[in-house]
Amino acid sequence: MINKNTKFLIVGLGLIGGSYASSLSQSGYQVGAIDVNQSSIDFALKNNLIAHGSTKVQPEYLAQFDVIIFALYPNQFIQWITDYQKYLKKDALITDVTGVKQSVVYKVQSLIDQNKEFISAHPMAGKAVSGVQNASSQIFKGANYIITPTNKNTQNAIETSKELASILGFEKVSVISPKEHDEIIGFLSQLTHCIAVSLMNCEHKIELADFTGDSFRDLTRIANINDVMWSELFLLNKETLVEQIDKFSATLEQFKNYIKNEDVSGMRQMMQKSTMERKRFDKK
Repeated sequence: MINKNTKFLIVGLGLIGGSYASSLSQSGYQVGAIDVNQSSIDFALKNNLIAHGSTKVQPEYLAQFDVIIFALYPNQFIQWITDYQKYLKKDALITDVTGVKQSVVYKVQSLIDQNKEFISAHPMAGKAVSGVQNASSQIFKGANYIITPTNKNTQNAIETSKELASILGFEKVSVISPKEHDEIIGFLSQLTHCIAVSLMNCEHKIELADFTGDSFRDLTRIANINDVMWSELFLLNKETLVEQIDKFSATLEQFKNYIKNEDVSGMRQMMQKSTMERKRFDKK
């Protein structure tokens, strides 16, 4: 469990890693960081996000931390564990922020030593901007946090992960399997990003920015996308995402046919259902 002497290491000082660091430091914990960019370390130090940091993986530095939080792209995370997890202290608890689980969790758990534990998690928070300079502990306030344990995880690790979520300020904590996670995120997050990207790639004859209203801006906000990270996430959850795209395409085709056939009743039924379902997502 977490106590006042628990030391945290953030590996990867981007938006989410930096926000973790900010929140934990504000809560009085000692936070260190590793990032390949010296400018990110310097910014985090200057703004009191971390107590210390390094651009190099140093065994003596790694060995002091109790909880290690990885805010790396999935494949980078797996490679880091392959190369360096041997330097982490005995009984260290490892967690992450990756947006896909089945392709990551079981691989990492197969790589780590028996005297360490990896409990995977996914903070459902972010911004349309990236980088540690945009980090803020406020992005977690009232947000959802997903923990995805396997049969290799202890109850203590699950409870510690819940405690971390509480410290960070998350409102709702869910515990589901990696498979359930990928199915849900495939719909809620990955499909919606695919739709936004596709909308912005539709051809049009004139410059639309001077004519648009809030509806188009709201619907395409997430089209401002990190193409490196999201293409990796899409491929790591390919089967589920393709299935979700097919389901969406079928629903859109159904709505198109209602319009084509002037089926007002069919259109209104879908609209009424969408209105009812959307209300469930409104924050209290």
